[in-house]
Amino acid sequence: MISAVQKVVIPAAGLGTRFLPATKAVPKELLPIVDVPTIQYIVEEAVRGGVKDVIVVNGRGKVAIEDHFDIAFELETTLQSRGRTDLTEKLRAISEMARVVSLRQKQPLGLGHAVLCAASVVGPNPFGVILGDDLIDAEVPAIQQLITAYGRYGKGVIALMEVPPSEASRYGIAAGTPIDERTLQIDRIIEKPPAGTAPSNLAVIGRYVLPPSVFEILRNVPPGVGGEIQLTDALAVLARTEGLVGHRFEGKRYDAGDRMGYLKANLAYALKRPELRDGLLEFMRELLREGV
Repeated sequence: MISAVQKVVIPAAGLGTRFLPATKAVPKELLPIVDVPTIQYIVEEAVRGGVKDVIVVNGRGKVAIEDHFDIAFELETTLQSRGRTDLTEKLRAISEMARVVSLRQKQPLGLGHAVLCAASVVGPNPFGVILGDDLIDAEVPAIQQLITAYGRYGKGVIALMEVPPSEASRYGIAAGTPIDERTLQIDRIIEKPPAGTAPSNLAVIGRYVLPPSVFEILRNVPPGVGGEIQLTDALAVLARTEGLVGHRFEGKRYDAGDRMGYLKANLAYALKRPELRDGLLEFMRELLREGV
């Protein structure tokens, strides 16, 4: 069955300051989780969710992201001549996994502005948004879970995850009326509420399926937190005018844009690899024995 959502936007224009100096010349989205760039996992999720077109919104100095999903003719030819057809096939699969379009966000005006930059390419159809440093390890791709909810309720859908109240000020927070065990009708959504003021402990995580009408809202929403065009503010308008659904996704989320989250993701994904698991576990036991 053809998915109702055929395009996904991946905002990837951030400077990656939390990973300096590593991100001085390398986009943070290309930092590897073991040996696979973070953004490749994001694109693979979109493809597994039935999406055909991926729109990467990047900034200056990030052409390497576009290059990663292009054919590396010289490298493939060299590997082929050395008999490394396994690596050649792996590289070619990356370039063929999706139709990748690269756009520029010319000014750092916020996540909402980054999404708005893709309006002309998205067109008049519902679309997905996946943040470039938010990994969700799930049997059913998280974006597919949201696409299914969009088809069921006919409204924009955002991914939600419970967080400790002490961490609520780090996220967009949503509250609403339960529809079923995992889904609620959003009544209120606020970006990074001050400590002690959050309307719930349900944080908005980097997966969205939105109607194209959100673009007009983004064009008119005033700057919010940090003087930027906040996607959360546009979602609040969408909730009031057309309705918005929150879905508590199934899966394990890793914030690969945070140093601790990035390290946890590397460990978790490495432990899923049979050729790495035993050696890594033994090394971790050694560290514990040594009291490191």
